[in-house]
Amino acid sequence: MEVSERIRDLAASIKLAIFDVDGVLTDGGLMLGPNGQEFKNFHVRDGLGLVMLRDNGVKLAIITGRESSVVSERMAALGIEYVFQGQSDKLQALEKLLDELQINASSVCYVGDDLPDLPVMMRVGLPIAVADAHVKLIENATWKTQAKGGAGAVREVCEMILAAQGKLDSVFQRFESQGQ
Repeated sequence: MEVSERIRDLAASIKLAIFDVDGVLTDGGLMLGPNGQEFKNFHVRDGLGLVMLRDNGVKLAIITGRESSVVSERMAALGIEYVFQGQSDKLQALEKLLDELQINASSVCYVGDDLPDLPVMMRVGLPIAVADAHVKLIENATWKTQAKGGAGAVREVCEMILAAQGKLDSVFQRFESQGQ
């Protein structure tokens, strides 16, 4: 993946990476069962990317407009501590995170796909849009993934940040050494 020097510099300083769910960690589709049970399709490589980022010292958070037990379960399985669901004002959740973690907005990456993500993207140091995001997000993003939401875009972001921070090769080496 081609990343400009400017993007690498921004990604090198990321201390907190925040992701939307529907349209970013999933393809945006909602499957509802006959009793209102909700199903979401998460990409396993995105999950591993989040774990790799977390294990290398980057704090992770989720800010999503919908409330879902499926999201709670998936984020708990991935060890993501900061999960904000049912957020009609995502900027308010961002401000709470910045205050609680004592992190400057310039050290934050936010990955979104649709208009409710725009206020947060305009506030953080590294706003990222997934490939199939709304045109307004793409116009306001500093970087755009090649992959679509729910199809590896999150993994792409995680690896880009790890590479910029000089940690990706050691992650790869750790997996390679397990096979020997």
